Amino acid sequence: MDDKHMQIGEVAARTELSLRTIRHYEETGLVIPSARSHGGFRLYTETDVARLMVIRRMKPLGFTLEQMRDLLDATDRLDATDRLDGGDALDDGEREALLERVRTYRQAAAEQVEKLRVQLARAEDFADTLGARLEQNAPAARV
Repeated sequence: MDDKHMQIGEVAARTELSLRTIRHYEETGLVIPSARSHGGFRLYTETDVARLMVIRRMKPLGFTLEQMRDLLDATDRLDATDRLDGGDALDDGEREALLERVRTYRQAAAEQVEKLRVQLARAEDFADTLGARLEQNAPAARV
């Protein structure tokens, strides 16, 4: 699944992020291209795209780059130990601490979603009010 490499333009199209934004996330260490072509072009995998999608979903909810990094670190560590056959497996305390970090971010995301729902309802009400005002003050249709 993760064997196919994509150049940054394809990743940008798939994630709906700009090239500049993807490069910024690379500079800040959030997403590092899995490889480089012989010509030096960034090459990304499906895992990289999934990581960018997590970041893209966190941004409008107001998470900082540091919070994004923290969540990605926790999920990376959980995913890595899930793939191992015991060698570097987390002990129960470490695993629970990582899961608690993820739960904390999930709760924060749910709270932000609720705030956005309230804002959206208010915005829709405002647009409806303006529409009603326009209808009320529109000149009568000529027959």
